[in-house]
Amino acid sequence: MACTTILVGKKASFDGSTIIARNEDCPSGEFCEKCMDVNRPDPAKKTYKSVLGHLEVALPEGGTRYTCMPNADLKEGLWEAAGVNERNVAVNATETLTSNERVLAADPLVAYRAAKGEPGEDGYETEVAGGIGEEDMVTLVLPYATSARDGVLRLGALLERYGTYEMNGIAFADVDEIWWLETVGGHHWIARRVPDDCYVTMPNQLGLDSFDLEDAFGEGREHLCSADLREFIEDNHLDLSLDGQLNPRDAFGSHSDADHVYNTPRAWDIQRFLNPSAGPWETAAPHEEFGPESDRLPWARVPERKITMEDVKYALSLHFQGTVYDPYGRMGTPATRGMYRPIGINRNCQLTAQQIRPYVDGPRRAVQWIALGSNAFNALVPFYTQVDEVPEYVRSTPKTCTTESFYWANRLIGAMADASFAATQPHVERYQEKLQAAATRLILQADAAGADMAETNQAIADETRRQTDELLGHVLFARSNEMRNGFKRSDN
Repeated sequence: MACTTILVGKKASFDGSTIIARNEDCPSGEFCEKCMDVNRPDPAKKTYKSVLGHLEVALPEGGTRYTCMPNADLKEGLWEAAGVNERNVAVNATETLTSNERVLAADPLVAYRAAKGEPGEDGYETEVAGGIGEEDMVTLVLPYATSARDGVLRLGALLERYGTYEMNGIAFADVDEIWWLETVGGHHWIARRVPDDCYVTMPNQLGLDSFDLEDAFGEGREHLCSADLREFIEDNHLDLSLDGQLNPRDAFGSHSDADHVYNTPRAWDIQRFLNPSAGPWETAAPHEEFGPESDRLPWARVPERKITMEDVKYALSLHFQGTVYDPYGRMGTPATRGMYRPIGINRNCQLTAQQIRPYVDGPRRAVQWIALGSNAFNALVPFYTQVDEVPEYVRSTPKTCTTESFYWANRLIGAMADASFAATQPHVERYQEKLQAAATRLILQADAAGADMAETNQAIADETRRQTDELLGHVLFARSNEMRNGFKRSDN
């Protein structure tokens, strides 16, 4: 599934927080209904069975309560996407990645295979379970993780034992560290600690551009990996470096033409926003070092200034503003405006950013920011995570479209505003600024007063609903005016 991820180290963020954030995007032509919820593992439940992979996994004891962003329609499983547990450990999963033929030949993905025929018949083949995937990872790891590093090791052990049917990148955070794990084939994985003074950009392609095997098999301070990764690389001749310095992007990643259209330009768009002085972003030719198809964009970069939550939201809503590639813009030509896949797109279904704050006491330390629908037209609002439930307005999403639903209201705004961008954008920008300011103010007041977190979350939900309904009215009015004016022009 298409996604875009940004990770912000504690020395790169505006307030010393660790921040992990990701868009979850729907497949083309689909609406993936999402909601926010709080889940507490049932001590009586000893196993988990996936819907897509038909895999049964034994559950450990000691699972804690956690927030999550599950699918509203459970036909394909929970897909809990992102959350924070009682220990203030966050997981955001997953960023779908791409690999290459040599890796997949050496360690094939573990795909589910349905039974063929009936028992006792000639040629009968039993069902073969698949590995774990995006559907399962938050559910299997987040309730039990004691730290970001522990989350990496827990997921790594599951991957080594059960395998996976897809290539994925997964973010883990606690108050001190952020880790990024990438799957490599069916059973192998690598993980790096995000440098504290850097941010990381991840579109849908394998991103790690360096890896220290000596550290991974030694102290493991900045690098971790599957137990036999060194032998896996050597036996299958996967290291393509000339100097012996392993580059995972070359060894394990894809090298397709599609990456240059669908993936790389999204990393380019974020990096030109956060490091505008680094190079000639807008004037570089596509394949040059600072061009949108460059293969040399770094995985991690030191920003030119500290990164705020507003920056995170803007970065995950980018659509190549100020360039000839902006599909809503007037620069360039129709061909250039549709050349690359933007980050903020009408297929965004939810954005979650988890902020783990070092200057606030334990119960209030973690804030989960969410936005539903297309990021070009929605707003990011925060919720405390150490609560037993979240407000009904964000918890319940029906399968049918209604303005009574926060999810569907955002979908409707996006559908209308996308078709009338110029007419509706002033209303959208005012809404985004007003709502994020009002919701953030409620968090600041609750922090200072030690107010009830559930009541604060409800107040945020109420303010969100009020302002979203107001925006819906503005967008509907602007859209109807534009359509009416269009009819008048056509009559003339």
